[in-house]
Amino acid sequence: METTADQNAESRMRHVVYDRFGARDVLRVVQSGVPAPAAGQVLVRVHGAGLNPIDWKTRKGLGFAARQIENSLPWTPGYDVAGEVVAVGDDVTTLARGDRVMGMVGFPAGGGGYSEYVLAAADELAIVPEELDLVSAGALPLAALTAWQALFEVAKLDAGQKILIHAGAGGVGHFAVQFALERGAHVIATASAGNRDFLAELGVHEVIDYRTTDIGEECYGLDVVLDLVGGDAGKRSLHTLGEHGVLVTIPTVTADEIISAAEELGLRAHGMTVRPDVFHLDEIAELIEDGDVKVHIDKAFPLDEVAQAHELLEGGHVRGKLVLDCR
Repeated sequence: METTADQNAESRMRHVVYDRFGARDVLRVVQSGVPAPAAGQVLVRVHGAGLNPIDWKTRKGLGFAARQIENSLPWTPGYDVAGEVVAVGDDVTTLARGDRVMGMVGFPAGGGGYSEYVLAAADELAIVPEELDLVSAGALPLAALTAWQALFEVAKLDAGQKILIHAGAGGVGHFAVQFALERGAHVIATASAGNRDFLAELGVHEVIDYRTTDIGEECYGLDVVLDLVGGDAGKRSLHTLGEHGVLVTIPTVTADEIISAAEELGLRAHGMTVRPDVFHLDEIAELIEDGDVKVHIDKAFPLDEVAQAHELLEGGHVRGKLVLDCR
């Protein structure tokens, strides 16, 4: 059993914090001591830390995660990490030093991913496939788990069904289209014209330019809609569903109004919040090993450029994922 980082590790680490909610300028890079894992935990030397929309919304004080941390500031954001195990705590038998791991950690109140080192519960972590580098792997867990749970737990997507995925080229979207295709569904995705070729390369059957085309005129009788946009787009999408279809909406701020609109139409709609699940991550890792799923990184940023990363993240037009390179 080891309770400290190995001899080659630094005793100090750099990590991002904010001590108040606000604009991007509240993000600071500071130094502190490298922590030791408690029972059931491992210490991970972070290579990649994924960025997700929840990160900037929480930084602004919006959403349920902000309510969880408002009395715990200063706080280090980040739920997505991948890296190498450098120390293990008591009772950890599934992981060892040197293991390449990824996971959705500290959700929602813990965070800690935007850092050179992070403590994680051993049961939050999956082994990273050899085919995937650790920086890219850091961008995978939260977005991929969101797509997986929405499609297969909530919507119960099956082979031969027709699905519409909004924002198919984004972080959750580009995983969702690949999972749906792998399951044998007919996949329609909305995107800007500039992402048409990207989605076609992933195998999407139909790409609809949301800026020029009314989905209500193009789609009907759908089995599933995965709404990653929310608001009016989600409500308009209800009219594309078949009698037994279901819409799953991810943005929490508009979920209730979309669900109410569905009820008025006699249709089914559900919101959802992603949860850590290492078994789902293992299944996703197998698809990566087999070459059926790829992680697309739009851009990687060093820790010092975290504010610039948040600026791009907030713009809402990222293709695939953004990641912090914490090496």
